[in-house]
Amino acid sequence: MITLTLILTAALAAVSQAQTQTPPPAQQPPATLVAQVRAALSAHDVLAAEAIVAKARAAQGDTPEVIEAVSWLARGAQAEGQTGKAERYVDEVQRLSAPALRGRRIDDDPHLASAVGAAIEVQGQMDAARGARSEAIAFLERQLKIYSGTSLQKRIQKNINLLTLEGHPAPRLDLSESIGPRPPTFDELKGKAVVLFFWAHWCPDCKIEGPILAKLFAKYRSQGLAIVAPTQRYGYVASGAAAPPDEELRYIVKVRDEYYPFLAEVPVPTSAANHERYGVSSTPTVVILDRDGIVRLYHPGRLTEEELEQQVAPLLARR
Repeated sequence: MITLTLILTAALAAVSQAQTQTPPPAQQPPATLVAQVRAALSAHDVLAAEAIVAKARAAQGDTPEVIEAVSWLARGAQAEGQTGKAERYVDEVQRLSAPALRGRRIDDDPHLASAVGAAIEVQGQMDAARGARSEAIAFLERQLKIYSGTSLQKRIQKNINLLTLEGHPAPRLDLSESIGPRPPTFDELKGKAVVLFFWAHWCPDCKIEGPILAKLFAKYRSQGLAIVAPTQRYGYVASGAAAPPDEELRYIVKVRDEYYPFLAEVPVPTSAANHERYGVSSTPTVVILDRDGIVRLYHPGRLTEEELEQQVAPLLARR
């Protein structure tokens, strides 16, 4: 049946081409090694992902891309509950990345930065999952000192925050620069439930989250809900074009007005220190505070309207 379908498809394509004389579409380039591995892991097929990496290693050796692919095996094995295998892959990433990084900075190669960051993340999460929470935090804090000032800083801080923020007072925000209304301090927000919406002008998931937050804000604002929406400059504007700070700030305002009109009434701090402090290695990141300024949810990634409401409504019901 499949063979017959392919034959018919090919015949129809040939007839169509003969009639219209239009050239066939260009072939898509093959998926990268990491993309292939991620696709296999998305299908929960760790063995297939391992076979892809083994074939690449045999052909290429332990290149930075292969090392990153190994780090994805660690993540995939962890997600499937294969802890022993995940630990072995973490150890392998550490063993392979050390000589690859000799004499180089971690951010000189994005493959190596991704691989090392993933190995640190998986190790910390596995330590915490087996009950060694204090050891996990201590490990992550050591790594934070090692990689301070690099692209790994936010990612490591995110993992520390996942283990430490909830149930504690929210870290203060740097309010030294902002757009929109004057941003209040957390002391000034006492008595309100607060959603911190960390976003970026280039972020498609943020544009999906925005209307959900707008609806929630309209529904619960009169009951004491406040939103603060920190963002930051990234050094570029549309299509990745490099831009100086003033130009990028104007672009941020333009994106805000086009995609997040409700944020015109919301304070938007723009200091990069806030994204660093809250470990915003992925956007959006949503942090929810109760009326006393205690973190009740720290969530890297999107939330549905139902998930947000389940978090916010009980906080507003408490006086």
